[in-house]
Amino acid sequence: MTIATTALFRPLELGPLNLPNRIVMAPMTRSRTSQPGDVPNKLMATYYAQRASAGLIVSEATQISRQGQGYSFTPGIYSEAQVDGWRRVTDTVHAAGGRMVLQLWHVGRMSHASFHSDGLPVAPSALSPEAQVWVVGDDGVGRMVDCPVPRALSTHDIQEVIADFRRGAANAMRAGFDGVEIHGGNGYLIDQFLRTTSNHRSDAYGGSISQRTRFAQEVATAVASEAGAERTGIRLAPFITQRNMNCPEIIPTILNLAKKLDDIGLAYIHLSEADWDNAPKIPEDFRHELRRAYQGKVIVAGKYDAPRAEAILMNGLADLVAFGRPFIANPDLPARYASNLPLAAFDAKALFGGDARGYSDYAALTTA
Repeated sequence: MTIATTALFRPLELGPLNLPNRIVMAPMTRSRTSQPGDVPNKLMATYYAQRASAGLIVSEATQISRQGQGYSFTPGIYSEAQVDGWRRVTDTVHAAGGRMVLQLWHVGRMSHASFHSDGLPVAPSALSPEAQVWVVGDDGVGRMVDCPVPRALSTHDIQEVIADFRRGAANAMRAGFDGVEIHGGNGYLIDQFLRTTSNHRSDAYGGSISQRTRFAQEVATAVASEAGAERTGIRLAPFITQRNMNCPEIIPTILNLAKKLDDIGLAYIHLSEADWDNAPKIPEDFRHELRRAYQGKVIVAGKYDAPRAEAILMNGLADLVAFGRPFIANPDLPARYASNLPLAAFDAKALFGGDARGYSDYAALTTA
């Protein structure tokens, strides 16, 4: 396997971006912001710049408002301090030769009382996810805690959330990002609107497939109006069923949405696949149907290694492959894949919160 012949290392045009390879650094929550204010910092700039050899970096999920937060110490993109902090990150990544988009996030019901003045997260309907989020208590210790039952968003509330997504996209571009990715998967707010298991609304945002996709479509339109459709992507997760999200209509719903996103002109769909052991495999028929419904680029993510990535790129069912965990301990992941070198293992205890240990202290193999 050589750089000249592998699919992973063929350049690609993604909207206005010229990517030197098809390797994407997947979004990964690491909870390293400065407090108070959930502000991106110098440590984060170092971490991302170390991984600038990726064809594209997708930032960790970043809340568009205080209401959109569900985990401690995750970054925001709604205050000036956060915009300035992210500007430091993008400047450092660009100086290292990288390209980076910001993932815009609203967790919806995947949240905790401590992030809300009334103690209630928001969602399409007042239904519990029966799940947990990572929250740092008054004692400074992070723990997984239960999510409360949320309150249902009013139609006025929905318009405010869409405005927050629009503002987040504008702020991301001011912060120097090369584009944005809307987080529409993994059981968070947009995904909650898409599924019958979490959306019991009887208004224009619930019921039929076309009405359950309305919120995602309106968010995508608003975000694209600020960042440009050619610089906007979206992450979707049709086969992830955790967090009370096992919807029997999700596949036709996602394909319906894909056609609408194609009409808007979004640059890519980022398909988040189940990555746990014995997880269901995505049927090849669905991949072909997605290609027919949507003409933009497709990124896939979910426990891929180099051989699996090569295979899906070669058969034309994806244009890029995102890697998450391998990038944690291997900042030079593309070089390791190019030369078929061994990968280092990451420290699972250092995933959330903390300092440089288990974050930016992993060495590139050439300098180890």
